[in-house]
Amino acid sequence: MDTLVVPKLDRLARSVPDARDIGDTLVNRGVRLSLGGSIYDPADPMSKMFFNMLAVFAEFEADLLKMRTREGMAIARSRGKLKGRAPKLSARQQAELVRMHGTGEYTIAELMEVFSVGRATVYRVFDRAGARTTPASGAAT
Repeated sequence: MDTLVVPKLDRLARSVPDARDIGDTLVNRGVRLSLGGSIYDPADPMSKMFFNMLAVFAEFEADLLKMRTREGMAIARSRGKLKGRAPKLSARQQAELVRMHGTGEYTIAELMEVFSVGRATVYRVFDRAGARTTPASGAAT
């Protein structure tokens, strides 16, 4: 009989329903489960109960971690410590990119090359500036 070895239940499943589905799949395939060195047989009622209890605690622990992380981020944000990723272009560079695009003399590919950024960054700058993505003179983008 094959045995699936998992150090901790949270490495096997993210939620109780997920753990139950995996347990049922293991039973159907005739596979035993080793959690932290102990063998659990999801076909045995006692093992199944203990497995489900472990799954509940693992999900609870993961939910607590998520909650604490969100709370910590909210506190840091309120104190001005969590500002997110810095923009690739300064405000001045963004204004120049929008100005250059507005002249109709530069394609999106040329702007990407001049500012050493990707297409998504160029369009993100346009979106933030409320600029049109088709230049006034009709140059190719």
